[in-house]
Amino acid sequence: MRIITDTASDMTTVQAEELGVIRVPLSIRFGDDEMPMDTEEDFSKFFQRMEEEKELPTTGQPSPELYIEEYEKAKEAQEDVLVLALSGGLSGTVNAARLAKDICGYENVWVVDTRQAIITQRMLVEHAVSLRKKGMSAAEIAADIESVKDRLVVCGVLDTLTNLRKGGRIPPTFDVIGNALKIKPVIELKDGELVKIGIARGARKAKEFLWKEYDACEIDTDWPVYTGYTYDKENGEMFRKETQERYHLKECKMVAVGGVIGTHVGKNCLALAFVRK
Repeated sequence: MRIITDTASDMTTVQAEELGVIRVPLSIRFGDDEMPMDTEEDFSKFFQRMEEEKELPTTGQPSPELYIEEYEKAKEAQEDVLVLALSGGLSGTVNAARLAKDICGYENVWVVDTRQAIITQRMLVEHAVSLRKKGMSAAEIAADIESVKDRLVVCGVLDTLTNLRKGGRIPPTFDVIGNALKIKPVIELKDGELVKIGIARGARKAKEFLWKEYDACEIDTDWPVYTGYTYDKENGEMFRKETQERYHLKECKMVAVGGVIGTHVGKNCLALAFVRK
């Protein structure tokens, strides 16, 4: 069985290869210059470039041809295909995967709109890989993912308002005032879309806001807890360690967030992801 995801999961090329997962890329461009998202070094270069640019980069969904190529390989090898796509509320990626199935005419393809992105999309991919190891079929894994996907929670805090200003979502004066007051928007992926759930003043209050979201849920301890960060790995590691110690977790994993969602949240964002019962 082939498991396919996209680069919104922020898996690097090496990480995907280690799991036996195929990555289909979304495009990220500054003008005509496309930036790869294959390594964590690529992630860092992206955030550095974005800070220097006056305008945000553009992101684009994969073409159906990229999926068709993978489906044809699977068809020739008589293998099933499971596609775990970025939330349809954020991108047309899942539609490209479904269109490719129709064009290819291969019935043994299961396309799932994960309704997730970044860390929680990655968590579903890792879960699918573990089920594949247990011998479950693509159809069974797809059904399992459908049953659990809306229980995953990922929330994050933006370090500044700059990307909101660059994206035209707030006036320039709000950016200046908000950053001076250390106002940090807190966002969550809800119903497959990124929404603002509050604001915090200062870095400590921002972390506490994320922890309150965790406290408000009955946590499914069969799943790992993840933290995420954009660009500043040292700050990300500090938050991971604080989270692990605060909740006495045996393990708290940390991952870097790349450019697909990073375009909207900017540098030095922190995120917390978990599964509720």
